[in-house]
Amino acid sequence: MCYNESMQKNILREKTISLLLVTALLLTGCSGLQTQTPSSVEETDEFTSLGLSPEFDYEVPESLPSILVDQVGYACGSNKLAMINGEEPPEHFVILDAENGREVYTGEIEKKGYDETLGAHISYADFTDFNTPGIYYIQAPSIGRSYAFTIAKEPYEELFLKTFQQYYCNRCGLTLSAEIAGDAAHNACHSREAQMKDEAMIKLDVSGGWHVDEIGSRDVAKGCRTINSLLLAYELYPDAFGDAMGIPESGNGVPDILDEVKYEIDWLLKMQDAKSGAVYASVSSVDNKTSGYILYIDGITMDATIHFAAAMARFSYLYQSYDLEFATLCLKAADRAYRYAQQYLADISQEQYFHAAAELYRATGGYQYHNVVKTYLEQNPQPDLENDFAFWGCVTYLSTKQAVDMNLCSIVIQDLMRKVETISFASKSSKLLVKTSENQGSHAGLLRDMTRLAVVDHIITNHEYATVLENHLHYMLGRNLQSISYLNDVGERNYQDIDSALGVMNQVDLNAELLLMFAAIMDDELVVSEE
Repeated sequence: MCYNESMQKNILREKTISLLLVTALLLTGCSGLQTQTPSSVEETDEFTSLGLSPEFDYEVPESLPSILVDQVGYACGSNKLAMINGEEPPEHFVILDAENGREVYTGEIEKKGYDETLGAHISYADFTDFNTPGIYYIQAPSIGRSYAFTIAKEPYEELFLKTFQQYYCNRCGLTLSAEIAGDAAHNACHSREAQMKDEAMIKLDVSGGWHVDEIGSRDVAKGCRTINSLLLAYELYPDAFGDAMGIPESGNGVPDILDEVKYEIDWLLKMQDAKSGAVYASVSSVDNKTSGYILYIDGITMDATIHFAAAMARFSYLYQSYDLEFATLCLKAADRAYRYAQQYLADISQEQYFHAAAELYRATGGYQYHNVVKTYLEQNPQPDLENDFAFWGCVTYLSTKQAVDMNLCSIVIQDLMRKVETISFASKSSKLLVKTSENQGSHAGLLRDMTRLAVVDHIITNHEYATVLENHLHYMLGRNLQSISYLNDVGERNYQDIDSALGVMNQVDLNAELLLMFAAIMDDELVVSEE
């Protein structure tokens, strides 16, 4: 019997439906069909699979806020921006009181576009005209809320003191009080004599100084670099560093920052060879299973010696009005180290030699030092101001009260201005308003730039430079694409929970530049409030 095409399709559809119904009935146990359970198989309610157990081994990706804020806060009267990371932001944002959730401010979101360097679309939420002190967070439709932040008259004062007191917490050979050091409090450490690494029979007392790492090492070059930055901060902003900053020496009539530097200076004097004037490089601690820790003194290096000469001369110049006898002792030690280094100029850079000569010239007025300074500047009409020694030497020469070559000083000032204009332009070109990449841990370059900017801002008091400085601090306190605060125990998302190597305050040299940046920003805020 033949079927036409229509009849064939109907029969096929009916068979398919019937097959599906039977399958469904068998799976559900309905329709009155009874299935027999073999007597050899025990009934169970447990779900079994084909001998396989499911495994759910994956990490839930961390959700970061798309609204980026300084997790410490903003000063009343300052520019206040939050950054929004996203291609299609909403039109408006609101600020809510963190205590009661009440809406206190509404603003418009401004698209700024795509930043190729960052690989992100950035928009701005500007609330500069909102100045009511309190704790807040920002919220916007479809993108959620930010971390909390503060608006206050002086939002950074407490953190500034904490940054300064970090040096007390790094003191070696001293019992640290819990009142100041908190969890870092401990009994006196590394107080026994240390032995020469190459000559174990020679032992010296090299107690004191600042730890530069977690195992208690102390390093001359790093300590001197730190001293240079701390003393520069003091010279530029002396009013920020009083005699009541919460260290044991507070109240003795000497600015606490000079007291703190002197603690390192006392150690540095122990690191100078009494006969030659050369300087040993560092002290390291090694655990010994039988006799406890052993302290080793690394040998003499020209790097340590020339660093020592510059730092000692700089400290001597600033400390003479408080203790002339000790300042003179430091100056003599600086000169001896400098003269030793002169015998090995091939082992030091011309920038290091220039810097030490500039410090000694300011402190003594000696023509032999001035000749070195002038020769360097004449041979390098555009010194590399990325180089710390060239930068420090130039700034010291500009600030000396000794006779100077005015033409050379004019050239140096022009070079400084060009340098900071480049930094300022690069900062404004970034959608995050900072001259940095999003490479975590790259804060050495950021802080170096801000040190240059702070010096010029101090000379000419430029509001534009002050804003650039503040934007970089906002970045370090959470207004970055990772929403990370890179300072100790600050913010809801802190580097300590992610990677301890990312911190700034636990690196003595970077911490000094951070302190300088705080002082510059707080001074600028004071000027703004007075206006």
